[in-house]
Amino acid sequence: MSDNIKVHQLISDIGEKDWDSVASPGDGRPDNPFVTYRFLSALEESGSVGAGTGWSPRHLAFREHGVLQGVLPLYVKSHSQGEYVFDHSWAHAWERAGGRYYPKLQAAVPFTPVTGPRVLAERRDVSALLLQAMANLADNNNLSSAHMTFCTEREVEIGSNLGFLHRSGQQFHWKNEGYASFDDFLAQLSSRKRKNIRKERESAQGFGGEIISLTGDQIQPEHWDAMWAFYQDTGSRKWGQPYLSRRFFGIAHEKMRDDVLLIMARKNNRWVAGAMNLIGRDCLFGRYWGQLEHYDAMHFELCYYQAIDYAIAHGLRRVEAGAQGEHKLARGYLPVITHSIHYIPDQGFRRAVAEFVAAEQAAVEYEAEILTSYGPFKRGGDDQP
Repeated sequence: MSDNIKVHQLISDIGEKDWDSVASPGDGRPDNPFVTYRFLSALEESGSVGAGTGWSPRHLAFREHGVLQGVLPLYVKSHSQGEYVFDHSWAHAWERAGGRYYPKLQAAVPFTPVTGPRVLAERRDVSALLLQAMANLADNNNLSSAHMTFCTEREVEIGSNLGFLHRSGQQFHWKNEGYASFDDFLAQLSSRKRKNIRKERESAQGFGGEIISLTGDQIQPEHWDAMWAFYQDTGSRKWGQPYLSRRFFGIAHEKMRDDVLLIMARKNNRWVAGAMNLIGRDCLFGRYWGQLEHYDAMHFELCYYQAIDYAIAHGLRRVEAGAQGEHKLARGYLPVITHSIHYIPDQGFRRAVAEFVAAEQAAVEYEAEILTSYGPFKRGGDDQP
């Protein structure tokens, strides 16, 4: 490993000013709030990652003449939970062959399947050096693999030149085509989809309470208490136990509430459902959702339609509503190809994985093409109001 690259077991060892100088340069909102110091440090400070979680930080920092030029959020993983790019079949195959798949290296935002840069550096040569350093760590410690998930096409190109394998996935994102209002967006949909969305919104908004959006100082501790309850309910049903600790939400209130948009439903003076989003420079990132009482179409209203309302009102170019979910298609969220890269030191294992990802990529691209053709937008001849 280059003498200019150091491994840090705590993000605080790098420091907020230095980290954000490469992760979020410039003024105003960050392009991607999930790679800022305040978000990643909140995970560590709250104990959501670290000892006992299976996510052990090993962040890489490249300095030149004492000045930080790039960082790579990196973790040693003892399992494959909280990643959303599934490699369980790889682990089983390697261990059946007598290998040890865990621990492995993971360059990612923990528990967060949002797209964006993972190597935080402006210079391409620095990005290549940090990626090579991650591969060297895997080699030097006899690890099975090193992975970078939900990364950019630029990182795919750099990684491919270094021998990383490219894997494709799929999410559903909403794109703002310069809409002036939600009705303007609806006007671009087929009449059947348009009527269905109007029906869902009417049903959800008629649940007998109120729906409000909160950000910045509008968010109070009571809202985080409610959001924690929603998050626990969803987490216990989907994952067995929530990934984030309660302390994370307290730190989010202290340090991140300007990055956060909460969309909350209240009835009879009680919070009954809510969705948590993070706000980027040109994207609204949907993250957590939950409800304590069931109301028809409330999930669609809080997570998808209210997010579109906010994006239109604030001139955001897109909404990312999380991983998976073909039900998003009918609501205006279209397939988008996502990317990850994977370093496999063992040549035999690498060949097997390469064959797998090549076949998978063809299937992913074909499915995205088919799903797009079934999207909700108008085709020729459908111009009914």
